[in-house]
Amino acid sequence: MDFLLFRPYAPLASWGEVAVGEDRPSHEYPGRSAVLGLVAAALGIRRDEQARLDALSASLGLAVAVYSSGHLLRDYHTAQVPSASQMKKRPHRTRADELALPRAELNTILSKRDYRQDALSVVMLWSRGNAADVSLAEVRQALLTPRFVLYLGRKSCPPAVPLRPQVVAADTLLEALSQADFPPIYGLRGADQLQRVAFDEDLPVPLGQADATVFSVTRRDQPGSRQRWQFSDRTERVALLGMPVPVESGVQP
Repeated sequence: MDFLLFRPYAPLASWGEVAVGEDRPSHEYPGRSAVLGLVAAALGIRRDEQARLDALSASLGLAVAVYSSGHLLRDYHTAQVPSASQMKKRPHRTRADELALPRAELNTILSKRDYRQDALSVVMLWSRGNAADVSLAEVRQALLTPRFVLYLGRKSCPPAVPLRPQVVAADTLLEALSQADFPPIYGLRGADQLQRVAFDEDLPVPLGQADATVFSVTRRDQPGSRQRWQFSDRTERVALLGMPVPVESGVQP
């Protein structure tokens, strides 16, 4: 079976989680919506092309090999926003529209945005064999010559090294990972050993390590409507390689 592997790395990345109010958390490694968004940008799929986005999601399965979850960086800052009454009166299509009000009608909020510092993972994609498939070769070429600018979760987080996309054939997920050829990232410490692998529950090949501890988690990162910014729940399988399941995690074996 063929797998497409690439390595998204930046000193700062932000893999969005469910956001409530002014809190904008980040997961420790990229989820399905983040990866598909990056691939869509490389292919030149615009955000309002819902049919093409749906076809891309249906075409590709996902696994993520985590070498380092990095360190949390929390950015506290203030931002000016219109009052609630002003938000209801008229739409604000741009940031300039939001601030084109008298100063007395603007409020200040405290916002928190999370980033992961020096997190390192390898993304693995496979074709699901649908009629409207986007081929792995097409995705690889797009990642080499992207149509739109790529970034890792936020525009302030561009890739720091080439993604180096490559297609390998393997019988197991870990075998595919072992065949990949990624040069070292000099100065990056603590990311030389595979910690865990997260993968879609419909993975069509074995993991490749029988004694791995595998459990299920639910992530709300299955893209739905981009226009309404809607996502749905997805079951993700996580394999801890040589590490016990943390008791406080609340996961389901």
